[in-house]
Amino acid sequence: MRNNALSLFFLVAFLLSLVGQSFAGVADANADQLANGGSAVSWWQYVTSSEFAVDVAENWQSEYLQFLLFIVITVWLVQRGSPESKKPGEEGRGSDAEQKVGRHTVPGSPAWAGATGLRRTLYGNSLGLLMGLIFVLSWLAQSVTGTANYNRRQLSQLQDPVSWGGYVASPDFWNRTLQNWQSELLAVLSMVVLSIYLRQRGSPESKPVGTPHEETSTEV
Repeated sequence: MRNNALSLFFLVAFLLSLVGQSFAGVADANADQLANGGSAVSWWQYVTSSEFAVDVAENWQSEYLQFLLFIVITVWLVQRGSPESKKPGEEGRGSDAEQKVGRHTVPGSPAWAGATGLRRTLYGNSLGLLMGLIFVLSWLAQSVTGTANYNRRQLSQLQDPVSWGGYVASPDFWNRTLQNWQSELLAVLSMVVLSIYLRQRGSPESKPVGTPHEETSTEV
């Protein structure tokens, strides 16, 4: 428990917030239904609906876009003074010795770190590849469930439904998508810049309290 406390905390917090969203969402949806002369739906009907699914998917895709961009862009771009960045001059993918791959592996290194060719390439980029895959899948889930939810509203107003491509090109889709993207990118920007000048004692996301502002990395 102690060795996995951080991941367990966020897993429990995630599940509680997801359940909380479902109950708050069904209450809000039923209030809207009743106000418009419709009938209330059960919790199960709501959590299996396109309305709930699109709200969840659009948040997930923006989160994974944030992590994908941060993981990949920090390979090449730096921010002087930020603990979220490599030191200026250390941009790039690093040498085999720095990355402990090939003949530079150490006891306990993952097996594929010592492999050659495609296996090493895949493992050496596996974090970004997985984050990118989850982003794409959640974006697709958002677009499909969003199309279903949008068409449900269209039909309730006696208007024609749209195709998947028509919805993806619609203002409704991009309004929902860009609302999430801008908030996630602002959060990353805030973390990168504020961590130059502000501290949180004991946090690995912060420099030690007495570290000079201009020091970019405290790792040996």
